[in-house]
Amino acid sequence: MEALALERKAEQHRELKERIAQLKKERNAIILAHYYQRDEIQEVADFRGDSFLLAQKAASTDAEVIVFCGVHFMGESAKILAPNKTVLIPDERAGCPMADMVNVDGLRAMKKQHPNAKVVAYINTSAEVKSETDICCTSANAIKVINSVDSDEIIWVPDKNLGDYVSKFTDKKMIIWEGYCNTHDMLTVKDVEEMKAQYPNAQFVVHPECRPEVVKLGEFVGSTTAIIKYCKESDCQEFIVGTEDGTGYQLRLDSPHKTFHFATKYLVCPNMKVNNLKKVVKCLETNSPQVYVPPHIADQARASLERMLQVK
Repeated sequence: MEALALERKAEQHRELKERIAQLKKERNAIILAHYYQRDEIQEVADFRGDSFLLAQKAASTDAEVIVFCGVHFMGESAKILAPNKTVLIPDERAGCPMADMVNVDGLRAMKKQHPNAKVVAYINTSAEVKSETDICCTSANAIKVINSVDSDEIIWVPDKNLGDYVSKFTDKKMIIWEGYCNTHDMLTVKDVEEMKAQYPNAQFVVHPECRPEVVKLGEFVGSTTAIIKYCKESDCQEFIVGTEDGTGYQLRLDSPHKTFHFATKYLVCPNMKVNNLKKVVKCLETNSPQVYVPPHIADQARASLERMLQVK
């Protein structure tokens, strides 16, 4: 019975993938998928990447329609950078708790308290927050962005864990908001130590959204893209992975002969996982849900995103 169910599921996936390919051609659409998406979503994506790579793709694509398989702020960023494109997200419920931890009123109050500071916002923020920001960043380029800013004082929002990590690579004064990623923040020192005891030959690679005491244990610390690249190029054959489990798809694809253990079974972002193939088909068929950003907010937010993309 189980084998039959798996066969039916595989056949359903094949049919949905064929339909997606047909609809993409009809609509002149591309699918952008974050590394934290389900395997089935990453399989049909035209581009897989982290927030930075996908922002670059959104800004440069010739497609008329962008289907953004990620969370809502990513769809907003795509719409801001490609205002003349139709941007669809398969499920509007795909939010980001970290992004919700900072709001415009709170940020404005902090700016008044520190009038000489420049605001650097992690891309994991709403369009409204980006509109109050001097420059955005991702985990892939956060250190470069911070050091590019013409100010000795930085208001950093919203991730305190990434902010703590970045602060070690700059002499600037960092005023750090108290937000965090629910998923990465779950990982504890105890989890990592238990995995290291179980797999003594494995290297621990970790995302800087994890707690500072966890990040200290990493043999390699970096963004999702950096972790994937490091594991591919490393001579090590076994890794303990300290980031969201969807990353396993690209890790296994790039390094099929290497072994990957996720540092805890709880490294799953439920918001990233709400998307599936049926929802991708439906959004392409119905041309909805569409991402909308009010023009006055988009214009202000676009400047902060474009400044980020210009940092080399």
